[in-house]
Amino acid sequence: MPRHLRHHRPGGWYHITTRGLGRRTLFHTDRDREHFVELLEGLVERYRIILHAYVLMGNHYHLLIEAPEGDVSRALQWLNTSYSVWHNIKHNCAGALFQSRFKSVPIDNEGSWAMECSLYVHLNPLRVKALGQGKDDRAREKLGLLPAEPSDEQVLNRLEKLRAHSWSSYPAYAGYVEPPFWLTCAELWKRCAGKGKDPKKEYRDWIEDYIRQGVVEGAFAKLSTAVAIGSAEFIAKLRKQVLKCKGENTNERDWRRLLPFPEVMAAVAAVRGEPWESFVNRYGDWGRDLALYIGRVRCGLTLKELGGYADISAASVSQAAILIRKMLAEDKALAKAYSKTLRILGEKKT
Repeated sequence: MPRHLRHHRPGGWYHITTRGLGRRTLFHTDRDREHFVELLEGLVERYRIILHAYVLMGNHYHLLIEAPEGDVSRALQWLNTSYSVWHNIKHNCAGALFQSRFKSVPIDNEGSWAMECSLYVHLNPLRVKALGQGKDDRAREKLGLLPAEPSDEQVLNRLEKLRAHSWSSYPAYAGYVEPPFWLTCAELWKRCAGKGKDPKKEYRDWIEDYIRQGVVEGAFAKLSTAVAIGSAEFIAKLRKQVLKCKGENTNERDWRRLLPFPEVMAAVAAVRGEPWESFVNRYGDWGRDLALYIGRVRCGLTLKELGGYADISAASVSQAAILIRKMLAEDKALAKAYSKTLRILGEKKT
């Protein structure tokens, strides 16, 4: 499994996920969960992490954190190691408990991104087959094979499940229990409620309205596979910073793919001085091949994916990229056009 490139900056917000090795159960008893929650308190106190939301599931957990000092890796290493040692002693077992390194997804703190992430975290207990929200059920619903709105009985079951899941920050946010001192609810409450309104009620109504409408997955259904969540500007800036730390056996390609190829097409067209459609199929035109080359080395796209944009085979894309690479070393005009395209894209020449 490739190592995830990190970008932990002071003041950054992150969605953290860690799973059991081979889907191994992490929490067998309530005492296991109690101890992990005790460690969350330690995480906040030891590393000055701000914990905005959390949920414990059977074989994984989710956190929404803010790191004023950017020391996320050290903090999560302590959390997972501490729990692993305690778990293995208590349950008389040995070996790795967690699946590789923890996953951290940078979250744009501007706009509604952090609020939406808290929605995703808090609705996790409902994503189970028994409540009609298993993976297959959600896939069928997206295809229109299930009613768009849940039945009254399903709504009641889901609300009961959400409210009863005590191993989550949701009961505190919704006002069902008092928040512990180490859980920070005020920031998201402030974003949810208008002046003079009850923030607990506003947050509760906001979350539970989703359930009454059917648990809406939206873009945040992909939080477990995303590398960053936020505005285009946030992601573009983050991508440049993260790729400075590239190395062997990493998910560098995932970060490269955050540069959309249509932007490359538009940049080349601007340099070329005519629309993409005018030259993409013109024999011998360097514009198409330059775009394909940039898409290969800067966007992390496969040969087949790039071929789809130009309606040519993967083999033809490969040949075009090889040809352009050779021409860039010999043709000054082409090299100048390449540099100008990179400047439009905000990419540095390497």
